Amino acid sequence: MVITMKAKIYLVEDEENLNRILTKYLEKEGYEVTAFLDGESAVQQIKDLPDLWILDIMLPDMDGYQIIKEIKAYHAHTPVIFISARNQQLDRVVGLELGSDDYLTKPFLPRELIIRTNKLLERIYTREVERTFTLYGYNIDEKQRSVFENGNEIVLTSKEFVLLSYLITNKNLVVNREQILEQVWGDNYFGSDRVVDDTIRRLRKKMSQLPIETLYGLGYKLVLK
Repeated sequence: MVITMKAKIYLVEDEENLNRILTKYLEKEGYEVTAFLDGESAVQQIKDLPDLWILDIMLPDMDGYQIIKEIKAYHAHTPVIFISARNQQLDRVVGLELGSDDYLTKPFLPRELIIRTNKLLERIYTREVERTFTLYGYNIDEKQRSVFENGNEIVLTSKEFVLLSYLITNKNLVVNREQILEQVWGDNYFGSDRVVDDTIRRLRKKMSQLPIETLYGLGYKLVLK
């Protein structure tokens, strides 16, 4: 694993035995884990800003969708992994739309969660160069994962920000949907590649001064001089 920091993970799982097992595996991997058995207790700690939330969708007092809305409302870039006993495509799609970064269906091996957690945190936190710079009037802080224009924050989802970083890293190069899916959504993404087009569209709307070109049949290119 490349990450050198001791990442802080908040785990929300109401099955006590599974909660203990996952906590043990995550701690053995070197993570600092805070575990919750219900949604209400977890929501009270959103302001702690952990490095990652792992949320069960089905909880006794509230569902994971309510919690992720609260998390994203407080800090849109906080990564989230959903876990659920329901193997429904709708759950996966809704989770992605609400800003989740990955989805695991029960039952799963704890090691699979560890692998996905490692890859997600590595992709999000170690790939970024710790710097702040101005681009076409936008002040971008890659460490804080924030974008400002004239002092006003432009709220990007975690996927929108990672896509922005990827386009900047590959400035003046054409990147296709497959490359973007692999680098932004990861190897475990399950769904249509049209999610790339939708995310590009939202990024263009929020940051209209960015010259993101569409090369039909090829991909996208961020043109920087």
